Amino acid sequence: MNSELLQQVRVLDPVSGTDQRADVLIVDGWIKAVETSISEIPGDTVVRNCQGLVLGPGLVDLYSHSGEPGFEERETWLSLMESAAAGGFTRLAILPDTVPALDNPSGLAALNQKIQALQKARTKGSSPPASLPHLYCWGALTLGVEGQQMTELAELAAAGVVGFADGRPIANLGLLRRALEYLQPLGKPVALVPCDLKLAGNGVMREGVQSLRFGLPGNPAISESTALAAILEVVAAIGTPVHLMRISTCRSVELIEDAKTRGLPVTASTTWMHLLLNTEALGCYDPNLHLEPPLGNPVDQAALLRGVREGIIDAIAIDHTPYTYEEKTVAFAEAPPGAIGLELALPLLWHTLVEIGDWSALELWQRISIKPAICLQQTPNAIAPEQPAELVLFNPQQKWKIEKYILRSHSSNTPWLEQQLTGRVVQTWCPIQGLESGD
Repeated sequence: MNSELLQQVRVLDPVSGTDQRADVLIVDGWIKAVETSISEIPGDTVVRNCQGLVLGPGLVDLYSHSGEPGFEERETWLSLMESAAAGGFTRLAILPDTVPALDNPSGLAALNQKIQALQKARTKGSSPPASLPHLYCWGALTLGVEGQQMTELAELAAAGVVGFADGRPIANLGLLRRALEYLQPLGKPVALVPCDLKLAGNGVMREGVQSLRFGLPGNPAISESTALAAILEVVAAIGTPVHLMRISTCRSVELIEDAKTRGLPVTASTTWMHLLLNTEALGCYDPNLHLEPPLGNPVDQAALLRGVREGIIDAIAIDHTPYTYEEKTVAFAEAPPGAIGLELALPLLWHTLVEIGDWSALELWQRISIKPAICLQQTPNAIAPEQPAELVLFNPQQKWKIEKYILRSHSSNTPWLEQQLTGRVVQTWCPIQGLESGD
């Protein structure tokens, strides 16, 4: 029996809306008691003084990228999940844009076997058992995620995908309409990226005063909002619920707010970096700040923060996108877009929004744990007796320097590399299992 008692830890439970100091007893991967003070404990219980630490439900990431298969030098399945666990994530949904793409049941079956083997190797001989986060996969909407031809949607649903997403814009609205018609009876989440690639052109930062000042090609906000408006019209006509990914502009927040007011079945997310930064950060020309969609202007950032806090934008996603040093060490406009984030998001969001901002701890935790799970049609875990211990223990005051050898990810493409952060995950508890369908 593995038993541990966390004494006087700050317990954040967004499910019940409670923020309290308590003792928490965990036995064999299950929460056995949450009380003001626990005196009766099993023999051989490991007792930990957790004053100053925060205990919350495991974090949930709506969408991120894997290097494997195809680009294992960027990230493997194992390094991806270890990075997620180091950042407090217990559930991780992966986009299907690997090489080859995860667009058929046989590819998903091979992935399932791989994850089960990794889990078995990780837990063998470990006491207490060390587990990896639950890994879920989005099934591709189109073959090769190329936006040209639908995949066998029903077969992918039966194979256990968490939902359907290419992770790329689908320009053909006729194809999108038919896909939503086919997907409606399947009852799986559908995630779409609003972007008109022709309007975006070769833009590498959001168009505005700063793009002119920095001399970088601008990507206009209407490249997102016009595509979003079209998607909303299709959703209104078909009625299939849709999740809107990577929202990044003020106008998009307004469109989503209006859509929800009209009762359209939509949810939305933005990424953590779009909440923390805007175009003013690009004066250093750090290629790790080249993102897709690009960072917004200050008015966009303010709208996103308001949207997330008010529930217009439902959840915060990580969109972890690993690249090698060689791929990113080029001119800003030539670098592939994306940055890692699984190990960094919680401390940076906590410090910026809670410690020096005006968000409550529960507000933040809800939007990176409970709300993403709901968007994936999953049941969020509460911190209560007889619930599985799917938890993260976080020290908001611990200082540490982000160095390549410390990161669990194979890649280190982040603008915070070699900087000191405040806040670090102490431990993550994940119930042991492999690839999951949406529970």
